[in-house]
Amino acid sequence: MIHQLAAVDKRAKISKNVIVEPFTTIAGDVEIGEGTWIGPNVTIMDGARIGKNCRIFPGTVISAIPQDLKFDGEDTQVIIGDETTIRECVTVNRGTKALGYTKIGSNCLIMATSHIAHDCVIGDHVIIVNGCGIAGHVEIGDYTVMGGLSAVHQFGKIGKHVMISGGTLVRKDIPPYVKVAREPMSYAGINSVGLRRRGFTNEKIFEIQKIYRAIFQMKMNVSQAIHYIEKEMLPTAERDEILQFIQNSPRGIVKGYGTGKDSN
Repeated sequence: MIHQLAAVDKRAKISKNVIVEPFTTIAGDVEIGEGTWIGPNVTIMDGARIGKNCRIFPGTVISAIPQDLKFDGEDTQVIIGDETTIRECVTVNRGTKALGYTKIGSNCLIMATSHIAHDCVIGDHVIIVNGCGIAGHVEIGDYTVMGGLSAVHQFGKIGKHVMISGGTLVRKDIPPYVKVAREPMSYAGINSVGLRRRGFTNEKIFEIQKIYRAIFQMKMNVSQAIHYIEKEMLPTAERDEILQFIQNSPRGIVKGYGTGKDSN
């Protein structure tokens, strides 16, 4: 299943039913799971750990050393989960000693020409649309959709079930379940369409809406909003997840639309 015109190091651990197309190069410290398809002209460098049934399209470079002047040749990895598709000319850099790896979850779609830098952790079922740039040490939660030509500042954090409009510059953290858009980036409501698609009930969606109304629409600062939510709203998994994200955000969260200032 390995084309004779592919250059595959004999030390690479390649499982059953893996297809490697011509003019692809695979280094020795590489592991590839069953059923994965590696297209032509792909480069997979030392430290790559690729799961089962992935699809990697032409021009992609996985596990090149970080574009970080502090990198000093340490032994690090790129870890890619099962059933993930990586389209043409994507670049995924391996980690530094800060974390030791860059990780992309399972069932993700990383579209053409996007870049994922060192020490990023991307959850499951994430979609990153064409031409996105993700700087180092970024965290992206499950089921997030990142619109084309968007960019995320280093050390940024994005919660679960977030929808980011195309062309957005993500300079602040984005809490779970919301949509963001415009320039500068602003809160644009909750991601109700995405939540319904993933089985959230109307009651649960309304609960999340109430939380974000307090944060973004009731003319309170973040500390006041958190106090109000803790006092007036019953504890739930979603409520506590939102509050914990905001309280653990050193960069501060996205601003409310039309406030003219950061929400905290």
